[in-house]
Amino acid sequence: MGGILQTLRDRVRPGTNLLDIDGWTRDMIVDAGAESCYVDYAPSFGSGPFGHYICTSVNDAVLHGLPHDQRLAEGDLLTLDLAVSLNGIAADAAISFVVGGNPAPEDERMIATTERALAAGIAAASPKARIGDISHAMGAVLKEAGYPINMEFGGHGIGTTMHQDPHVANDGRPGRGQKLRPGLLLALEPWVMVDTDQLAGDPDGWTLRSATGCRTAHSEHTVAITDRGAEILTLPTTTQD
Repeated sequence: MGGILQTLRDRVRPGTNLLDIDGWTRDMIVDAGAESCYVDYAPSFGSGPFGHYICTSVNDAVLHGLPHDQRLAEGDLLTLDLAVSLNGIAADAAISFVVGGNPAPEDERMIATTERALAAGIAAASPKARIGDISHAMGAVLKEAGYPINMEFGGHGIGTTMHQDPHVANDGRPGRGQKLRPGLLLALEPWVMVDTDQLAGDPDGWTLRSATGCRTAHSEHTVAITDRGAEILTLPTTTQD
């Protein structure tokens, strides 16, 4: 899966249509022998089946961006969020980047902050820890950088289906929550908005945006808890996985 996201990042240019990204994703999922977790997904927080293969969130959109007929412009901040199932096991990952490869300093800082928060959460995910230790580690990085933290949407358990318990908030108290155990799969996903923790929904019933119209960023990996710590399952490889 990490390979698919990296390939998409390499292909996206100013002028790329979000629907083209969705089509490329579909083809790569099929070529990998995997199945989309999104096409038929119809949770309580969405409006009917998602109907697409990837979430494409642009600028002030941060979560569940529904692909539509929009061409990207130089400087757009794009988040790609992908979940697939292979051999009965689901995995979920997301990346944010600036189209055209010349990010403004604030965009670069915000993206880097979510990546550092993700790394801190992964480092805290050991068999001796609890969910709150992961949440606290991610939240400490986000708060130190000055970003508000939304507590409604965050990471989650994953496995035979995309969304499972436990919920993994992007801030929390250490030593609290479910104990981690080897074999547990978690999707960790710190995301932020420049100046708010409040969301607004689009009429499409899916896309969530910052309530103030500010820009946003989102990073995510799926990890497996092992006896030695957390193993990242969604890193890019030399093949489209």
